[in-house]
Amino acid sequence: MSSETTEKLQESVETKMVIEDEDDVVDPWNVVSKSETGVDYDKLIKKFGSSKVDDELLKRIEKVTGKPPHHLLRRGMFMSHRDMHSILNEVEKGKPFYLYTGRGPSSDAMHMGHLIPFMFTKWLQDVFDVPLVIQLTDDEKFLWKDLDIEKARKLAFENAKDIIACGFDVEKTFIFSDLDFIGQCPEFYRNMVRIQKCVTFNQVKGIFGFGDSDCIGKISFPSVQATPCLSSSFPFIFNNAKLPCLIPCAIDQDPYFRMTRDVAPRLGAQKPALIHSVFFPALQGAMTKMSASDNNSAIFLNDTPKQIKNKVNKHAFSGGQATVEEHREKGGNCDVDIAYQYLTFFLEDDEKLAQIREDYSSGKILTGELKKILIDTITPIVVEHQERRKTLTDDNVKEFMRLRKLKYSY
Repeated sequence: MSSETTEKLQESVETKMVIEDEDDVVDPWNVVSKSETGVDYDKLIKKFGSSKVDDELLKRIEKVTGKPPHHLLRRGMFMSHRDMHSILNEVEKGKPFYLYTGRGPSSDAMHMGHLIPFMFTKWLQDVFDVPLVIQLTDDEKFLWKDLDIEKARKLAFENAKDIIACGFDVEKTFIFSDLDFIGQCPEFYRNMVRIQKCVTFNQVKGIFGFGDSDCIGKISFPSVQATPCLSSSFPFIFNNAKLPCLIPCAIDQDPYFRMTRDVAPRLGAQKPALIHSVFFPALQGAMTKMSASDNNSAIFLNDTPKQIKNKVNKHAFSGGQATVEEHREKGGNCDVDIAYQYLTFFLEDDEKLAQIREDYSSGKILTGELKKILIDTITPIVVEHQERRKTLTDDNVKEFMRLRKLKYSY
């Protein structure tokens, strides 16, 4: 069987896309692993049928952009993709594409795990000089959480401030709330309905695991998240041109876009390309991802330096030994130690990170010392983010949400 045939079979919407086996549970709403090292991503990539980000792709990205790969790329934090080579082909031909990512607002402030896709998306926007659409799925949170519509809308607006504080260019970035935007743009709604007509009830149950007692809003929601993959959904930006789309996201969101990749050609559109990140682990360990619903599992972007210090010291799972003497003798386990895992995301200096790994693994530095390194690394990041956010007004957010043409160099 050819690799092309295999990929088509793996991407069929008839394939169950929620992964549940003896080790891991991964779906768009739950991530749980029985292993202290977290989800087995090699197994997940194989089951989802995506491609691993390898040295060949990294070298090609560097060649096409003229920039070294982002540290999240070269360290394997973005470890899987679909059709990234096709996007690079478009760039080499001088043809445009756009970025699409999103956020499901469920708390007043985002946490540090939420920064990862936005940090990387900003890098992609900068090095490729492309437009970006960011979807705030406040409708999803209304359907899944104990939130009324006005609260969901308020959380979306507040989360937009956190996103903008990451440094996005207002001339190249459109942010929209589903609850507010869809009624303003008939082309978006028409594409939603076209997608809905292409996927049966049995298929969406098989893809997402919906049950007979789930409300019909949940069953139709995947079409909402799929619609921004079609450039024709944003005629005020793209003038109805058919541009390919690249989606940076955590790999638990992949089921939405596997469905979309099956539907898009039937609507005369290109399949969206994706690049997937690993999950940002909870403070308690890599067996689950950091959650905005559990205050003690997460470091929030509105936490004070004192709160950050207390959370890391009290809750961050340690890979160290039971006693100082044993730790000096045997060393710590960086593969399960949360302080070290967080440093791999936020400490950009490769040499310093390698030295920390060597020193902790050998027992030269203790768990408390490693936690202090993490605290000293992430506290300035959070404080600087808070300072940028303070400068944003409601009018700044409304400008990002205003329907308008975006600037890009094609």
